[in-house]
Amino acid sequence: MSTLAMIEAAAQRLQGHVRETPLLSSPFLDDLAGRQLFVKPECLQHTGSFKFRGAWSAVSALDEATRQRGILAFSSGNHAQGVALASAKHGVAAVIIMPSDAPKLKIENTRALGAEVVLYDRANESRETIGDRLSSERGLTLIKPYDEPQVIAGQGTTGLEIAKQAAAEGVTTADVLVCCGGGGLTSGIALALEGHAPGLRARPAEPDGFDDAKRSLATGQIQTNSAMAGNICDAILTPSPGEITFPIMKRLCDPGLSVSEEEARHAMALAFTRLKIVLEPGGAVALAAALFRKTDIAGDAVIAVASGGNVDAEVFRSALDQFA
Repeated sequence: MSTLAMIEAAAQRLQGHVRETPLLSSPFLDDLAGRQLFVKPECLQHTGSFKFRGAWSAVSALDEATRQRGILAFSSGNHAQGVALASAKHGVAAVIIMPSDAPKLKIENTRALGAEVVLYDRANESRETIGDRLSSERGLTLIKPYDEPQVIAGQGTTGLEIAKQAAAEGVTTADVLVCCGGGGLTSGIALALEGHAPGLRARPAEPDGFDDAKRSLATGQIQTNSAMAGNICDAILTPSPGEITFPIMKRLCDPGLSVSEEEARHAMALAFTRLKIVLEPGGAVALAAALFRKTDIAGDAVIAVASGGNVDAEVFRSALDQFA
């Protein structure tokens, strides 16, 4: 289980290797949100998402002999790119199992970062089965995308930064909305806030119809999505919260929120026009929740984590054409 001590240790290993992303704001977005709104743009992180934090944390925590045998990961794209770059910077090989319908940009970027990409059909094949075979054949070490203590610890460094930056803004109580797939970022941030800013409470944000974290928190038991595809928010489509992440979320997170595809696209356009940042659909749902679920949010301030910006040009163009 990840702990605050692990997050603080990860922050030391990440120092000089990750970007400290700022808190952004806009009076236009404040008006729409009905309160002071701060956006944490992890789309500006290395590889375009927060995933580099967890990847570096996990790769750097391995002993050298284990690292040199090679790294294995599976991902729709953002974890893939984070692991590919972290592995390359450590001078070790990486094999990434990616769904064949992942955005082309994410597949191309993962290859360009030096990783071997193995594509699979997510509707008919199991990435876990493929991973087990490759790990057995090659002696690779699997770094899971979210249900891995050192990955959670790395993602939790985002929460350490939020705690410090919110305090500098005079914000001591607020909801912190987090784009949520398996819960690695959400649980890591929740742990960091518990230790450094207990007045800030993490809340998962998800796409409608893929709101397993929201439903799991509501029932107190892990709930599963009936589908694994069919939504533009590909980066955060997971079957269910993780076995490690959910107990943390259950203990520390306030109720979840969900938004429509249209609201995610609208948030993408607003992020571009008002903050000058590029978000992918899955990276925009927390901002969308802050803007379009404001009656479900209390207090004078809210913080939204914009988790990633790896979006194909046509998807981004469509959002701008519709809303900008």
